[in-house]
Amino acid sequence: MTGDLTWPGLGRALLVMALVWWAWSAFVWTANADDPNSGIVRAVLLLATVLIFITALALPHAFAAGAVLFAISYAIVRLLHLALYMDLWRRHLATFSAIAGFAVTVLAGMGLLVAGAFAGGLWLIGLWAVAAAIDYAGPGLLTRRRLVALQAVAVEHFAERYSLFVIICLGESVVAVGVGAAARGLDATVIAGATLMLLITIALWWAYFDRLAAAAEDGLRASTAPVLAASDAYSYIHLVLVAGIIVFAAGARIAVGRIDAPLPLAASLAFGGGIALYLLGVVAFRLRITQRLGVATVAGAAVAAVVAIAGVNAPAWVEAVVLLVVLAAVQLLERRSAWR
Repeated sequence: MTGDLTWPGLGRALLVMALVWWAWSAFVWTANADDPNSGIVRAVLLLATVLIFITALALPHAFAAGAVLFAISYAIVRLLHLALYMDLWRRHLATFSAIAGFAVTVLAGMGLLVAGAFAGGLWLIGLWAVAAAIDYAGPGLLTRRRLVALQAVAVEHFAERYSLFVIICLGESVVAVGVGAAARGLDATVIAGATLMLLITIALWWAYFDRLAAAAEDGLRASTAPVLAASDAYSYIHLVLVAGIIVFAAGARIAVGRIDAPLPLAASLAFGGGIALYLLGVVAFRLRITQRLGVATVAGAAVAAVVAIAGVNAPAWVEAVVLLVVLAAVQLLERRSAWR
């Protein structure tokens, strides 16, 4: 994303991010349904780890020379996940009808993914986008009624895994800030800028973990349809949260390197727009799992979007300070509302 901070570059980055996210999320569901101490589960997870590492090596070149390697290694990971579900059916821990409907969309999506890799060019992007759409539609739309029959939800395990993923992504944003600072060289200005970025990252952490993560876990435990609630709130809506963090990280990496100068429009949109997207994810997550909107967070997302556009007229440190104030105000207002 930082190498090609354009709308097409953003689209390509989000497309491969959506694919990798879906593979990870799929294994969360499987681990939730099976015994993690099972020899079969451990063997498949270890093999999938090797293959997803190869996928990651190919990912920076996924739309060029690495397309075939990315698609094939990724497809095998998804087929390994499907094999685990078939093993669950064999041991009478899941229904065949639910797995069959899910398998059709996985096989169709992976077929298009590999075909697109060999086709290349615009065909690659088009087929991969269709593959992702089919893959996401599988459990969410086409087989939604059967999803309930697929498995139960171990609430604590399930919520913890997604919370850990948010922490990992926030940690990657800290790494991005460090890379941006190192590229310019350390001085008082860069250190101050990096500190601002770290404070913003802490504020993003606070928005999720202060009360929302625990409230969401309680809401999932009390839900009358926990499988559907978990699918919507965690597997789907958390993708928006993760995308927001990654887009913000790309903008922050550029911003810290030129903290005393105005940002180009693309970098400013990534910087403030990523925060706005993250806050919208927080709103959607809270609304789905706790039935509470969070007006302050909605307002904060709108203000962050405005700052992202207007920030090109001010030094990056000014934009960072304003965004930090917005995030702090959102949390203070949300806390006051919860107290009332």
